[in-house]
Amino acid sequence: MFLHIHNVQKSFTNRGKTEQVLKDIDLHIKEGEFVSLLGPSGCGKSTLLSIVAGLTNPSEGSVLIDNQRITKPGKDRGMVFQQAALFPWLSVEENVMFPLKKEMKKKEAREIAHKYLKLVQLSPYAKHSPHELSGGMQQRVAIARALAMNPRVLLMDEPFGALDEQTRMRLHDELESIWLETKKTILFVTHSIQEAVKLSDRIIVMGTHPGTVLKDIQVKIERPREKHIQEIAQYEQTIMELLKTEIDKVAEEEMKYASSY
Repeated sequence: MFLHIHNVQKSFTNRGKTEQVLKDIDLHIKEGEFVSLLGPSGCGKSTLLSIVAGLTNPSEGSVLIDNQRITKPGKDRGMVFQQAALFPWLSVEENVMFPLKKEMKKKEAREIAHKYLKLVQLSPYAKHSPHELSGGMQQRVAIARALAMNPRVLLMDEPFGALDEQTRMRLHDELESIWLETKKTILFVTHSIQEAVKLSDRIIVMGTHPGTVLKDIQVKIERPREKHIQEIAQYEQTIMELLKTEIDKVAEEEMKYASSY
């Protein structure tokens, strides 16, 4: 198995109190799969992604790619965050080139940058500054930058969460096209059931306090999925029913927290 998240546990200690964020997470992900982590706030989706990225170590358990244990960030994993995090003083082209500069000559880095800017349909904006682009365009630059390193796994932490609905829908189509062309393994964090069903081969539905896997759902809908409205609705309803108890639990805990002040 390509990517193995093996019995991962994660706890944090804050003000002398230890809280378990992830419990018994065990997942096998095949190379080339598009897998979404879906669940309510506080279920540890982003923490799990951070562990796979090597930005955070698990309290127990391990993450392996081809049986090699992940202990730190590496070029085999590219990360895209909710905010594009572009360097404002660099052009679009230079932002995509930035992680390549230590690896190769400038000419080669520029050629690779233009390859991926073309893939995300931003070649005409190569010389623009990030502030001249819309939020959706900035995220496409961030995706191009991550892909330019040719990672084996693309890790995406709610990359479209801050965008308006129309832009998100357009980027769904573009990301799906990029995934189909590059065959990258994608691990994608989202709060949106609709987004997960639209994009994923598998949806890992997570419960909270601590974060656990409630269900591993295979999405068996042909692409393009817009033609299968009834099947999409059935998946969305199934997932909503799974999450209802977890969402109610989060709301109840927030009310208790608010009433204590």
